[in-house]
Amino acid sequence: MSVPMTPPALAPAFLETAGWGGAEIRPLAGDASFRRYFRVIHPTHGRAVLMDAPPEHEDSRPFVAIAEHLDAQGLRAPRILYRDLAAGLLLLEDFGDARVAPVLAAGKGDETAIYAAAVDTLVTLHAAPLPPGIAPYDEAVLKREVDLFVDWYLPALGVEDIDRAGFDAAWKACWPGLLARTAAHPVLVLRDYHADNLMLLEDGGLGLLDFQDALAGHAAYDLVSLLQDARRDVDPALEAAMRERFMTRAGVTDPATFIADYELLGAQRNVKILGIFTRLWKRDGKPHYLKFQPRMWGLVERNLAHPALAPLARWFDTHVPARLRAAAWQEHAA
Repeated sequence: MSVPMTPPALAPAFLETAGWGGAEIRPLAGDASFRRYFRVIHPTHGRAVLMDAPPEHEDSRPFVAIAEHLDAQGLRAPRILYRDLAAGLLLLEDFGDARVAPVLAAGKGDETAIYAAAVDTLVTLHAAPLPPGIAPYDEAVLKREVDLFVDWYLPALGVEDIDRAGFDAAWKACWPGLLARTAAHPVLVLRDYHADNLMLLEDGGLGLLDFQDALAGHAAYDLVSLLQDARRDVDPALEAAMRERFMTRAGVTDPATFIADYELLGAQRNVKILGIFTRLWKRDGKPHYLKFQPRMWGLVERNLAHPALAPLARWFDTHVPARLRAAAWQEHAA
């Protein structure tokens, strides 16, 4: 899927109606979906971001609902300046260019302070009420996501006889405790909470991006998304310190159980991402995602080392030997 970065045909009329007529429109970014972003520069109003989410492919209503919920909790989602949901166009507050991942890659930020702020943001988010009508991050969703591994990853490497029943059974053996704890205390899970979706704002705040797929789930999910980042290395010592910070500030009363849930959700997320990045390569023509696969395997193997994940570790040891793991992607990603 190659998405052109020319502004949508309706953009000039949309901006005129929004009071931003005559603004310059510059390509800004795309992502792994059909959504595209453009920077809008107006001589009077300044800068904003135009989000183009074609309604035949993307539903912008969840984005709007979660953005407004986050704003109501005092968190920093982009304010919606104008909207035309039928056209799939939103005019958003411009958070600037200081995305956390590139800032840290350039050596320009205090990594510990930034991650501490990101952890504290999660604590605030989890203390807030859930938005009305939010769907659960339940076993059906968790299963559908990890199935991407057997649907895309293993076939891409030529594996034909896939033990899907054993794969399902291994996950099912691990879910009950986690699902019970999630049901007892669900929190809003943004689902893509990591350094590429966090912005350093001029006022010192932390801006949130890419939250439209939020669900009601376990408090460890976004934490592991942040600290076991698919796109950048987080030092294990920093990961441990930030996990401890979260548990202390969130009032976790059973750290051992929380860590077991953290590793299980880490395995779920990281195995899912192995499948997603393979699908982006095979289906959507985006081979650059393959360069992340070795990192993903390093994370998965750390997750599987936890005793609570023993059924999964046995399945992977039997059905996904070393030759099908990190080393398998070196030639594809070269």
